[in-house]
Amino acid sequence: MVLFLLLVIIAIVLGLIGAVADGLWYLLLIAIVLFVADLAFFGVRWWRRAGRRPLR
Repeated sequence: MVLFLLLVIIAIVLGLIGAVADGLWYLLLIAIVLFVADLAFFGVRWWRRAGRRPLR
């Protein structure tokens, strides 16, 4: 969970810098890709964890 939050914070910071600074649009693209990859990583972990619950 810490890794997820850290990557989200990094994506937000890169996105803000890329959106505000002139000529650094590539940072905005990197932030978007990082955020999507982070959501996919979190989704895979959540999906795998949900499948391990024992049936009662």
